[in-house]
Amino acid sequence: MRKTWLIFSQAVTVALALLFVVATLKPEWLDRRPLASVVPVMPPPSGSTAPVMVSQVPGTAGLGFAPAAKKAAPAVVSVVTSKTAQRNPQSVDPWFRFFFGERGEPQPQGGIGSGVIVSADGYVLTNNHVIDGVDEIEVVVSDGRRTAARVIGSDPETDLAVLKIDLDKLPAITFGASDALQVGDAVLAIGNPFGVGQTVTSGIVSALGRNQLGINTFENFIQTDAAINPGNSGGALVDANGHLMGINTAIYSRSGGSMGIGFAIPSATARQVMDGLIRDGAVVRGWIGVEPRDLSAEIVETFKLPVREGVLITGVLQGGPASSAGLRPGDVVTRVAEQPVANTAQLLNAVAALRPGSRAPLQVQRGDQTLALTVVVAQRPRPLVRPR
Repeated sequence: MRKTWLIFSQAVTVALALLFVVATLKPEWLDRRPLASVVPVMPPPSGSTAPVMVSQVPGTAGLGFAPAAKKAAPAVVSVVTSKTAQRNPQSVDPWFRFFFGERGEPQPQGGIGSGVIVSADGYVLTNNHVIDGVDEIEVVVSDGRRTAARVIGSDPETDLAVLKIDLDKLPAITFGASDALQVGDAVLAIGNPFGVGQTVTSGIVSALGRNQLGINTFENFIQTDAAINPGNSGGALVDANGHLMGINTAIYSRSGGSMGIGFAIPSATARQVMDGLIRDGAVVRGWIGVEPRDLSAEIVETFKLPVREGVLITGVLQGGPASSAGLRPGDVVTRVAEQPVANTAQLLNAVAALRPGSRAPLQVQRGDQTLALTVVVAQRPRPLVRPR
């Protein structure tokens, strides 16, 4: 009996020693966690077939945005531009060369932006400021193919442009319903920041309908905290399904890099502009010939106006549509075609959406009087475009 007990004691001692060595050198051998963990989620809406439990294996991909990025990223391209540097006309003057020496040939200037393939036949959406004033445009597709691009049309007032490339088997992005976006929705920004190559960043919709930023004439931006940097201009802002929600355009920055405030043109606006540029080479907008100003609380108090929202008209073009309709400086426009307007941006957008040649009702506050005027809409003059 004593011998048996001695053998048992020695076996236990050896086992404990082995356990100590393994725990010290190979602790993962002792990890007995379950292979899967179950995470409860909120019950789905009534009638939905969505699962109520989610199983996830540690170390594998979770509920991320990989499917959305995989769907949208192939349609996002790099836009490489170059501009021939202007030669100094005095460089041929011998006296100039005597004093300043041989300066050699001027070097071309280049830039990098992004774009989005919107159709399999090669139409590409980008920002006007990416291609404005350049001499050559090259598009680099996500599969590495490079080709020259030509400008179909540009719209400086929304900072959008459409390019055309001639390649086969092009992936095209799917347009989403940007009007259905809500603050807090998850979004991805895809582009070529700083020329490092295609990059995907994530964030949420921080705000909607941002305007009066002084970036474009017509502003209705989606604000996002997804990292957008120089080079992302013209790239895609997509939702969790990989659908195009906006064209990344601008950032608020004191350093030149992302500070968590970026702006994108809604896909609804981008599609409308794109269709006009492809069809007509320009965007046709309504125009009535007025100088508007936001209605401030001080103006309301000074003139004892009975309205708190509207747009003050400070000038009316003589002989223009608004003048012919009876609109006067000092009037406050509160509605355009039955649509309320509370600021200058809303007035510009509402008038621009009117068809040239059509008749549109205006609701106007003139002192204590509320007037109903009818204006015959004209076509908005095209902005001056700098020569290429």
